Amino acid sequence: MADTEPYLRKLDIELRPDASRTVIRPFLPSDPAGFDHQPEDRTTRIVRRVLAFDGAAVTRQIERLWESIGHADHGAKDTLRARGGDLAGRVAGVDVATLDEDRRLLIGAYFSAEYSFESAALFNPSIVAWPIGMQPAGDTGFVLSLRGIGEGHLSSVTFRTGVWRADGDVEIAAPAARGVPPITTPVRGWQDADTIQLDCSGSCEPSETVLFPVVESQSRGIEDLRLTPFAIPDRPLTFIGTYTAVGAAGARQELLQTDDFRTFKMHPVRGDLADAKGMALFPRQIGGRYLALGRQDNENLWLASSDDLLTWRAQGKLLEPLYAWESVQIGNCGSPIEIDEGWLVLTHGVGVVRNYCMGAVLLDRDDPAKVLGRLAEPLLEPSDHERNGYVPNVVYSCGALVRGREMLLPYAVADDFTRFAIVSIDGMLAAMR
Repeated sequence: MADTEPYLRKLDIELRPDASRTVIRPFLPSDPAGFDHQPEDRTTRIVRRVLAFDGAAVTRQIERLWESIGHADHGAKDTLRARGGDLAGRVAGVDVATLDEDRRLLIGAYFSAEYSFESAALFNPSIVAWPIGMQPAGDTGFVLSLRGIGEGHLSSVTFRTGVWRADGDVEIAAPAARGVPPITTPVRGWQDADTIQLDCSGSCEPSETVLFPVVESQSRGIEDLRLTPFAIPDRPLTFIGTYTAVGAAGARQELLQTDDFRTFKMHPVRGDLADAKGMALFPRQIGGRYLALGRQDNENLWLASSDDLLTWRAQGKLLEPLYAWESVQIGNCGSPIEIDEGWLVLTHGVGVVRNYCMGAVLLDRDDPAKVLGRLAEPLLEPSDHERNGYVPNVVYSCGALVRGREMLLPYAVADDFTRFAIVSIDGMLAAMR
């Protein structure tokens, strides 16, 4: 424990990117300019070639398929079968219902690619309590969300599970060898026509689930999910997170909601926070309104409110850069956490040579526009062995978990990998001004 971090204890746990973890995602070849006026488009031509295979060719290609991706698991079959049916259904004169299983799988395979979703980086974690099997009394199970970066610098969301033991030890479960992709399904019961519903029921546990871009607004990545348990009036506890969707037209904020980490709903945010980064929800209504933190000016931390969780109005500036280590900008590092003293907000500050440090503030429980305390020195800053990586001199988080008077803080190092620390709530509050 460093002398500059008297109330923070770093753990000897690291989550590193793993190129062997892959997921099947859509691949759609097309004709380049000058060759796009043929009688049939490229999709149709490929489907017709597959339909022309004789039985021996089909059998051999199925064998090659399973050799290529390692095994014929249930999730892969479901993904390829659905993909094949969709593509074959677009070809005139082809009745999907008459296709045998192997040909549907093959069509799906020709229009899919195996993608190593965390080969380059695994970072910017958030964390929520979640029961993991039969836990002894005093243990706390949890789910981590992480940003994985793979080929083409494309960001996806992946998950891990773990247990925070009653004695303070933290254990992270080994992840599944493969990821299971989401399948877009008709929306049931939440919000409006802009909602996307993802079915990840092919996943046996959260580490198999991979949320990669499924619509144009996300085509260049899904970044930095800030997940929090959320209380909505007249319904059971759920989990809602905000994330940045990056598409060809730019970045925007979207919401993700799940009850079970198997079915997810995504919806774009509207209003003053729509085109900003770094939005974080308060986990319940305050004074009959939903509240959120935002950084829409890329410099200061703002408070915003909503009646429906979707359309947001800025209520005013909450915090400006004050100390040297945050002189370029400040923002949040996850959703506010309710403790006895008020709302605890982890922050980030950007200083010299774009050095990212983490801080913390305490807000009034009933009126979060009132700042009750603030760390003058960083809660966490890059140590000598945490400076180098994909983006040097950065420590960052998208959320923490409080139990009693301690906080489990997962944090990213250099936009590269993830580490963990335990923070004393009492020590941190005592250091605030």
